[in-house]
Amino acid sequence: MSSVLLPPAPEGGPVDDTSVDDAALLAAKTRGGGFWRGVFRRLRRNPTAWGGAAIVLVFVVVALLAPWLAPYAETALPGARNITPTHIPGPGELPQFPLGLDRFGGDVLSKLIWGARASLLIGVVSTVFGLIGGMILGLVAGAFGGWVDTVIMRFVDILLSVPNLLLAVSIAAILGQTQLSVMIAIGASQVPIFARLLRASMLQQRGADYVLSAQTLGLGRGTITMSHVLPNSIGPVIVQGTLTLATAVIDAAALSFLGLGGGRPETAEWGRMLTYAQAELAIAPWLAFLPGLCIMVTALGFTLFGEALREAMDPRTRAR
Repeated sequence: MSSVLLPPAPEGGPVDDTSVDDAALLAAKTRGGGFWRGVFRRLRRNPTAWGGAAIVLVFVVVALLAPWLAPYAETALPGARNITPTHIPGPGELPQFPLGLDRFGGDVLSKLIWGARASLLIGVVSTVFGLIGGMILGLVAGAFGGWVDTVIMRFVDILLSVPNLLLAVSIAAILGQTQLSVMIAIGASQVPIFARLLRASMLQQRGADYVLSAQTLGLGRGTITMSHVLPNSIGPVIVQGTLTLATAVIDAAALSFLGLGGGRPETAEWGRMLTYAQAELAIAPWLAFLPGLCIMVTALGFTLFGEALREAMDPRTRAR
């Protein structure tokens, strides 16, 4: 196993931790696949990454195991007979409903568990839509340049001129009130972000020495782009995708809150739960607090992990 030579410590003082990390990552980057090993090594040493990953993992496990973890079915109303016009049983009032009931008589704990599946599904699928669409536009613009780049970037600029949530609301309203419409709307609003990021990263890589060497060897533009430039440009896009997941979960809740998510009123989804909690804030404030807390913690988990991943891929940011 080859050893990594690190810069010597100043006489009478310790080795600068940032310099050690930079040197280690640079040495790892020169080996095949070593860059990503260096990234994972830095992630393992970052408590923020562990915290974010733990939060995300908990919600993912809850979403996947919802049929077994939830005490009741998604649309079941087991406590309907306990609801009165002036009182909704809250957390701890009824032993069989530990987090209380909603206005329809549904178990809040079950709704939160099923809501994790719906919210995460919308967030992940919409981000994948946006990532694929943005990468296609960014790849074409960065690979061809010239008038192709100009046309694509002007289209992206038009999309960026509209606030993300407003664009998503407009698309969802046009497509109809369904869960698929929400996914497409949120994904479409994320396309310009990924497109500009990948294009900028590819333009930066096109002037690198390894690209000039590949051109000298006679490799074609397509081979250089797909085999060399794209793999080295995709890192920032992956980081942005992780951070965008947090925004997607919030946007999904916002569109459902506005009534664009479709489904029946008793369907479990965090944004829809907030919608029907408005009329009950005076007598049942937990109906808004609990799903809002779930949205906040999930977004926090994705944000913490995304920031840790960004720092792991660019060690110099930690020194700022």
